[in-house]
Amino acid sequence: MMRFPDRVEAGRQLAPLLMHLRDEHPVVVGLPRGGVPVAAEVARALGAPLDIVLVRKLGVPGQPELAMGAIGEGGAQVLDHDLIRAAGVSAQALAEVEARARIELDRRARTFRADRTPFPLAGRTVVIIDDGVATGATAGAACQVVRAQGARRVVLATPVAPPGWTRDLAGAADEYVCIQTPDPFMAVGRFYVDFDQTTDAQVTACLDQAAAWRGGPGNMSIEEEVGIDVDGVRLRGDLRIPEGAIGVVIFAHGSGSSRRSPRNRAVADLLVRAGVGTLLFDLLTVDEERDRFNVFDVELLAGRLLLVTHWLRGRSGAAGLPIGYFGASTGAAAALWAATAPGNDVVAVVSRGGRVDLADERVHVLAVPTMLVVGSDDHAVLDLNRRTRSRMHCESELVVVPGATHLFDEPGTLTIAATEAKRWFIDHFTAARQRPRSAPAIS
Repeated sequence: MMRFPDRVEAGRQLAPLLMHLRDEHPVVVGLPRGGVPVAAEVARALGAPLDIVLVRKLGVPGQPELAMGAIGEGGAQVLDHDLIRAAGVSAQALAEVEARARIELDRRARTFRADRTPFPLAGRTVVIIDDGVATGATAGAACQVVRAQGARRVVLATPVAPPGWTRDLAGAADEYVCIQTPDPFMAVGRFYVDFDQTTDAQVTACLDQAAAWRGGPGNMSIEEEVGIDVDGVRLRGDLRIPEGAIGVVIFAHGSGSSRRSPRNRAVADLLVRAGVGTLLFDLLTVDEERDRFNVFDVELLAGRLLLVTHWLRGRSGAAGLPIGYFGASTGAAAALWAATAPGNDVVAVVSRGGRVDLADERVHVLAVPTMLVVGSDDHAVLDLNRRTRSRMHCESELVVVPGATHLFDEPGTLTIAATEAKRWFIDHFTAARQRPRSAPAIS
C-alpha cells in the first residue's frame, strides 16, 4: 500500500497519467473540498483552467442515503425516474427535496466562487477529480451533472479507489484514471499521511491562484471596443472572448441596425456565457448608412466582413480559434456571400430572419454548414428561406420558431433562436477543433 504525503503530492503524481489529454484543451474540475487541491496540481501540469463542480445528491424522503438524482449549478438536474416511481416519490416531494438541496448548493457556490462565474463546459473535455473514490456516488453524480452542462467528453480521475471501481461507475465517464486500487480498500484517508480536512479558504485560494495564473476561469480574456480599418474607413466593434473560448462568432447586422442591436447583443450574451467569443461590429459608417444603396449592397458588405474576418484571425487571443458568422436580415446575405469566398475557412453560419435570397447567386457554391432561423409568422421571409435552402448543397438546417415575426419581439422567441444558434456553433466549433486547421488564404 502506498500512502500519499498529502493531496498536493497526490495531484502531482496523478498529473502524468493525464498528460495525453493536453491536446484536447480540457477543463479540470475538482470536487470540493478535498478534490480541489489535487485538481489544482493537475490543472497546472496540463496548462488547463481550474474550476469546481458543485453537486448535491437528492435523497429519497425518509431514506436520504438513497440517491434519486442530483443537481448542479446552472439548473443542471439528473433524475433516476425508475427509482422515483418505485419509491413512490410525488412531484411535490421531489420539488421540496430539490429546493432544499438548491439552497445549500447556492450557499456553497457563494462561498467558493465569490464573483467568479462557472467555466463553460459545453463542447469541452472535462476532467473530474476527487481526492479518492469510495462508494462512487458523488463522483458518479458529478459526471452526470457536467454532461448535463454540455461536456463533450468526461474523464474521472482520482489518486485512489477500490478494486472494481470502474465497474461500479460503468457509463458515468468516458475514461477512468487512478494511481492505485489497493485490496483490501479502506477509508480514503488511510492512504494519506496528511488528510486534514480541506477548508473553504483553501478551496478559494486554489481557485484564486489558478485564476491569477490563467486569467481566471469564467472571466473575459478580452473585452474591449475595437477599431478596424477597412476600405479607407474605420469600423467600430465590440469584441468579447471568454477565457478558454472554443470559437468566435462575427455578427453581421441587418439594414437599419448596428452593433448595439439589443436582439443581437442578447444572442451574443448567451454565446459568451457558453464559452464562445463574439465580435459585433458595424459594417458601414454612419455616413455610409445614409445612402440606402449601401445597405443593400451585399457584395460590399460581404467584402467588409471578409476583411474583418482576416483582422480577427490575426488578433491576439483569437488566433487559431474557429470562426463563425451570425447574420440578421441583409447581414445574413453578406454572411452567406462571404462564406463562399476562396480561402475563407469559417466553420458555421447562422441566419436569423435573413434576406438570404440576396445571396442567391452564391449559395449554390456554399460549403459551410448553415442554419436558417425564421419566425413562423414571418411569412414572406420564411418562403424566401425555404427557396434559398433548396438551392444549397451544404449541410443545412431550417429552424422555424413558432409565433415569431421578423424581429423576434414575441416573448421567448428570441431565446429559442439564440439557443438554436448556440447549439449550431458549439457543435461545429467542437468538430473543427478536432481536425487539423490549414492556414487561411483570404485575398
